[in-house]
Amino acid sequence: MNAKQIGLIAAFGSVAMLIGALGFQYIGDLPPCKMCYWQRYAHVAAACVGILVWINPKPVVMFLGAIAAFVSAGLGGYHAGVELKYWEGPTTCTSAPIGGLSTDDLLAQIMNAPVVRCDEIAWDLFGISMAGWNMLISLGLVALWFIAARRARA
Repeated sequence: MNAKQIGLIAAFGSVAMLIGALGFQYIGDLPPCKMCYWQRYAHVAAACVGILVWINPKPVVMFLGAIAAFVSAGLGGYHAGVELKYWEGPTTCTSAPIGGLSTDDLLAQIMNAPVVRCDEIAWDLFGISMAGWNMLISLGLVALWFIAARRARA
């Protein structure tokens, strides 16, 4: 396969990830949290790079795709860590500790809590959450983008 074909496969991988995410959202009734949207934005960017690959399959274009996929992988890894309570996520989509809160403060926290929390695993497969799968698949897409870039230089 040539660089253009591999780059288009990598871009299609991001399109497939977006279709899968929308399937989980609309068919599986699993609405995304704030961090899920962040991961999607990076895949949209990688899919758009696919258009550039079609027009001009140069190494620099392939590196743009790799960067976009790597950003999604990084966000997926960060999100998976938040879900597993390795670190805290953004306060706008996770629950704050409730120890020492008055009844009024606790009620205010509940009322201001996001509908979909980033620190809860909504679905997993083999013990890996959707965010974790996004990280792993996105890293595979990064590898494809780098292979495409290497072939484009040859």
